[in-house]
Amino acid sequence: MKNKIKLERAIKNITQEDLAKTISVSRQTINAMEAGKYVPSTVLALKIARYFEKKVEDIFQLEDGE
Repeated sequence: MKNKIKLERAIKNITQEDLAKTISVSRQTINAMEAGKYVPSTVLALKIARYFEKKVEDIFQLEDGE
């Protein structure tokens, strides 16, 4: 699953740590999602989308074959 978390963080000028604290996960979780190594739960995806004031589909995209 591809995502635009890193881009959205850059737009808001926040660090991985800032985002992690806000949504109650570790910085490593944010890092793993940005690297495509971790697919978030539905609840976590919704928290991230809400934080960035976007739709889930605007941040997360399924890749071909998923």
